[in-house]
Amino acid sequence: MNILSADEIRELMKGHDQPCVSLYMPTHHRGREIEQDPIRLKNLLRLAEERVVESGMRSAEAARLLQRPRKLLENSHFWRHQSVGLAIFLSPDTYREYRLPTRFEELVVVADRYHTKPLLPMITTDGRYYLLVFSQNEIRLFQGARDSLGEIDIEGVPTSLADTLDPDKYRSQLQFYTGTPTRGGGRRDAVFHGTAVEDETKERLLRWFQQLDKGLRDLLQDGDAPLVLAGVDYILPIARQAIKYPHLMEQAITGNYDDAAPYELHDKAWKIALPWFHQSQNKALERLHELLGTASEQAATDIETIVKAAVHGRVAALMLAEGRYCWGSYDPESDSVSIHQREQIGVEDLLDFAAMHTLSNKGEVFVVQPDQLPKGAAMAAVFRY
Repeated sequence: MNILSADEIRELMKGHDQPCVSLYMPTHHRGREIEQDPIRLKNLLRLAEERVVESGMRSAEAARLLQRPRKLLENSHFWRHQSVGLAIFLSPDTYREYRLPTRFEELVVVADRYHTKPLLPMITTDGRYYLLVFSQNEIRLFQGARDSLGEIDIEGVPTSLADTLDPDKYRSQLQFYTGTPTRGGGRRDAVFHGTAVEDETKERLLRWFQQLDKGLRDLLQDGDAPLVLAGVDYILPIARQAIKYPHLMEQAITGNYDDAAPYELHDKAWKIALPWFHQSQNKALERLHELLGTASEQAATDIETIVKAAVHGRVAALMLAEGRYCWGSYDPESDSVSIHQREQIGVEDLLDFAAMHTLSNKGEVFVVQPDQLPKGAAMAAVFRY
């Protein structure tokens, strides 16, 4: 699975050669539904080609533009290694695809820039977190979201704790007994037989985790998502001493999960990560309702007001109703907003537009449930001034 960082999402928000095609679809990693995923992509690519031609590109050029994602249709290996969501972004100068732990609705948008609103929960409220699972035999790194957990390919990161120890002198001191399952799922925690683990062995473990930490820092460069640890309880303190990731969660999953599938770990990890995402969102919603209940002009639910405020860098916190869209356009010369009844060439989702400008001006963006916003609003904002 791919890592999608907040910096990459911000990069996607920038302008690219037109037209920009954004495609989202749900995917499956087991069961008969896997066979339907290539068909779903084929239909979405057909729709994308029609809209690219409507935007003014000739049919032959549109076909060439979509040639690369069409190669995926016959790639059986690709479809057998999915998470729960697929996002594809392409333009004449760009092609990016992401297998992500977020379940998307089917969507194709052709516009002057990429449509990124479905990705926003990954850097805001229901967002992206990491799970590091370690044992004697292997290290596994996962990226998770509210809906799922997907394993990340890790290169350049030491993946075997046992290989760090001298196979003759130290391996006998670090024996794992993993017979019967524990109540929490996973297998019984580590038991160390014979003498206590020597200080020298602990030092070797510490150095190994320090190497792991360096590899993680190179891999998780944005460093703005929480990291949950899962491992045997004896080794957890050593791991915590070495790992300097800035958002390491205090609570961990205890046990040996060598052979655990992602779905077995998801609920445990999500319960630990969830409070992280609610802190800032709850504060922003409380502030919003507090300001809307007064005569203050520091908050609004009006789309035109919010869009213009976002462009001018006034939005401190933007809240978007999940699943809502508002198609329209912004004219910078007149500083005016036009709203359209439906999606069409030349317009874009104003919620996505406002989110892009809010993030680029260092504001916060939250994707919330519709009933958390007042009076059926599609979005709401708290202003800086």
